[in-house]
Amino acid sequence: QETRSNEESTDESEEDESEEEPKLKYERLSNGVTEILQKDAASCMTVHEKFLALGTHYGKVYLLDVQGNITQKFDVSPVKINQISLDESGEHMGVCSEDGKVQVFGLYSAEEFHETFDCPIKIVAVHPHFVRSHFKQFVTGGKKLLLYERGWMNRWKPSVLHEGEGNIRNVKWRGHLIAWANNMGVKILDMVSKQRITNVPRDDISLRPDMYPCSLCWKDNLTLIIGWGNSVKICSVKERHASEMRDLPNRYVEIVFQFDTEFYISGLAPICDQLVILSYVKEISEKTEVECCARPRLDIVQPLPESCEEISSDALTVRGFQENECRDYHLEYSEGESLFYIISPRDVVVAKERDQDDHIDWLLEKKKYEEALMAAEISQKTIKKHKILDIGLAYINHLVEKGEYDLAARKCQKILGKNTELWEFEVYKFKEIGQLKAISRYLPRRDPVLKPLIYEMVLHEFLESDYEGFATLIKEWPGDLYNNTIIVQAVVDHLKKDPQNRTLLRTLAELYTYDQRYGRALEIYLTLRHKDVFQLIHKHDLFSSIRDKIVLLMDFDSEKAVDMLLDNEDKISIDRVVEELENRPELQHVYLHKLFKRDHHKGQRYHEKQISLYAEYDRPNLLPFLRDSTHCPLEKALEICQQRNFVEETVYLLSRMGNSRSALKMIMEELQDVDKAIEFAKEQDDGELWEDLILYSIDKPPFITGLLNNIGTHVDPILLIHRIKEGMEIPNLRDSLVKILQDYNLQILLREGCKKILVADSLSLLKKMHRTQMKGVLVDEENICESCLSPILPSDASKSFNVVVFHCRHMFHKECLPVPNTVSSVQFCNICSAKHRGPGSAILEMKK
Repeated sequence: QETRSNEESTDESEEDESEEEPKLKYERLSNGVTEILQKDAASCMTVHEKFLALGTHYGKVYLLDVQGNITQKFDVSPVKINQISLDESGEHMGVCSEDGKVQVFGLYSAEEFHETFDCPIKIVAVHPHFVRSHFKQFVTGGKKLLLYERGWMNRWKPSVLHEGEGNIRNVKWRGHLIAWANNMGVKILDMVSKQRITNVPRDDISLRPDMYPCSLCWKDNLTLIIGWGNSVKICSVKERHASEMRDLPNRYVEIVFQFDTEFYISGLAPICDQLVILSYVKEISEKTEVECCARPRLDIVQPLPESCEEISSDALTVRGFQENECRDYHLEYSEGESLFYIISPRDVVVAKERDQDDHIDWLLEKKKYEEALMAAEISQKTIKKHKILDIGLAYINHLVEKGEYDLAARKCQKILGKNTELWEFEVYKFKEIGQLKAISRYLPRRDPVLKPLIYEMVLHEFLESDYEGFATLIKEWPGDLYNNTIIVQAVVDHLKKDPQNRTLLRTLAELYTYDQRYGRALEIYLTLRHKDVFQLIHKHDLFSSIRDKIVLLMDFDSEKAVDMLLDNEDKISIDRVVEELENRPELQHVYLHKLFKRDHHKGQRYHEKQISLYAEYDRPNLLPFLRDSTHCPLEKALEICQQRNFVEETVYLLSRMGNSRSALKMIMEELQDVDKAIEFAKEQDDGELWEDLILYSIDKPPFITGLLNNIGTHVDPILLIHRIKEGMEIPNLRDSLVKILQDYNLQILLREGCKKILVADSLSLLKKMHRTQMKGVLVDEENICESCLSPILPSDASKSFNVVVFHCRHMFHKECLPVPNTVSSVQFCNICSAKHRGPGSAILEMKK
């Protein structure tokens, strides 16, 4: 029963639990082949790109299509067919059998050759271009390798190519080269020169050549692949250099790759730069501990110089594999389509390269949905079996089953795209499993837009369990995605249970904003003292709504509120703001202060009020205000400053009102600051004020020291020194006197330095002017007399003439100049003298 199950199995390859993807896929060749092998057994097969030719043990040859349907049948012999050969055109066939019969005939013509030998003929090979008249050749292999050529009168002439080394086991003809294997090894014959160019000996002579036959395969016209026992050799036919020829063939063979395999080789075929190897496997039975035949293996290997790398390996379940020997398996291939046919007596299996659909199948089977989706997107124009959307939906379901709800929801964006029906279906699916929150972040908001009910359903879900998440969605989602009235009512209902919930109140304000109920939104924002209140006012021009809410705004953020009010004074007047802030003088001061900093004149009517405000709330800015304001009443300001004993401000006001002596007296008496007094005297630059300062300081030694150190550059120090009483002790008097002397010396040095610089500059400029005036002036035919406007030079150059040229480049005929009034003979340019007389107006007289 186990054997029958294996025979009927349609799974052609061993289940591979590893993560490595197989390179080939398999299917059994059925239809007519199944009928044939129920009564007969396959002995050989040849593959053409148009059809297949199958030989059986009962001497029949069947022509099949690629699906295995029988198209033609030939009764060749009552015994086993050993070999079928086709030319490249597929129009001529050669057949040999175990009873020595050889037939070569045309499938579409009456051309035919028959011959019967006295020994079994294992091999026949027709010329690849047999269809052409001058290539009517074929070879047969029994005990000899015979070449048949059709010559004169259509007679076939045989000639012996090789004999004496046992039976010919295999022949492959490619182009002008014939390769054959006998009991000793593999030979290659060049049909052009009729020379044998190599002999590749058999490695393992212990193996019976009839039980473990040699496999030959031409990869191209110059590359032969040999497999025998468990050894593989890849040989390259090369041209011999002319200098090496002598009596040697003009070609030679080089073995470029050589390696051993784990099992015995039954067939070989190339696939790109790799090899497909059909292997016969023996293993020890676990039950009987006796060596038995196992399933054959089909391996893809990458040849290396002395080894190979296994790319893939599949164990094939062919019918009757337990009874087969190595010689019972054959591997044939179709070059154009990368199809590989594994032939055994009771089964024919086709292996083909896996396409992108197969690759995606494998990825889906291994639950690698991400890779499958990527592969489908890359090859969407070539895949036939799969659709990107189906793979994507399967991927989403897989993620949901694994509990990766966020990733599944994120993939919906890419996979579902603009398909609203699928979006809505997935949303309901997430609702059923209680994961609406997971998909909420990824719901489409523009192109496409889902039904409002979908968004409302998600919002209600958040409102029941997550106020913060609800607030985030309201902020992120456009207000036209859902019915705003329904959501507002839902929020109001929840606020009844929790009236002070700031998150709900903030969200309700945003909803009112979406619904253009800005007044109600503003009330909530002000209650919450929310930072977006100013943005809301600006964005929706709500200045009419805040006329009675100025105090609230100022309490919330006075700086932003003042900036906003000042920026929009055309909408809320200065008078209205000052009136609203009447009961909050500290806020009134902040507003008026910023107004004054922006424009000293706009709030001039409030400058008198501001004096008291500055004095109460911002004394550091009082003095700058008094200095910059041209509208505040000085008497009122002086009264306030004197009441509050603001000395600095009082001094400034007294000096500004012209009472400098009182101001100086206040500095000296109140502040006791001689430096400030000196600075004040310097600013006023009044000799009487200096006299008052000296008189006040004469009996105060510290003040005298200060004066001596500072007044040297403004007042003659001797005036102060003469007034100092005899015997008065003055701190640091010596240092002060030294400083006065140093200041005096410094002034003298500065004056002398300036004098030297002025003299040097004057001399330099004089020399420059002299050099300039000494330069020649070009006079040519283009110049004219500035008086008579005729050419300055006469037409006849031989005549004498007088020309007057000034340094300003104005030119005159001498006779055109007026007679000078002065006694001096020096004349000046009339044109320039009318404007100003400068160094360029002096005369330069030319005579010839």
